[in-house]
Amino acid sequence: MVVGGAGLARADSGGPEADLAYHGAVSLDRGRIDLRVTPRNHGPSAVADATVRLSWSAPLAARQQLPDGCARLGARVVVCRTGALAADGVGEQIGLRARLRGAPSEVTLEIGTVWSGGVVDRNHRNDRQRVLVLDTGDPYYF
Repeated sequence: MVVGGAGLARADSGGPEADLAYHGAVSLDRGRIDLRVTPRNHGPSAVADATVRLSWSAPLAARQQLPDGCARLGARVVVCRTGALAADGVGEQIGLRARLRGAPSEVTLEIGTVWSGGVVDRNHRNDRQRVLVLDTGDPYYF
């Protein structure tokens, strides 16, 4: 997995252009997170692979079982590969179940592209999300 520096994917480099977006649902129930996120590429160019960063406002528990293609980066961050995304195509859903340290009454999830395989994404209104998730067990859609 290749992960770019500390910032999100930059739109100021040359190269092919794509428009990445992430949609899904997340729930919180007594410190347990259930997240489903589906990457999409609105085009015009295909993306060979990309990496999405999932940042939580509360720290994750020390031990996690993450799905293939995902890795932990610090106390509050997980990154996941999207896989190849055809132009105007939908990628495979990423399913993540994780535990937070303790049982916070709410948590904020920030989603954003970290690496986009050399394509430029000039529209960041749909690849950067911020979701407030309350400890209700109910899904919050984004």
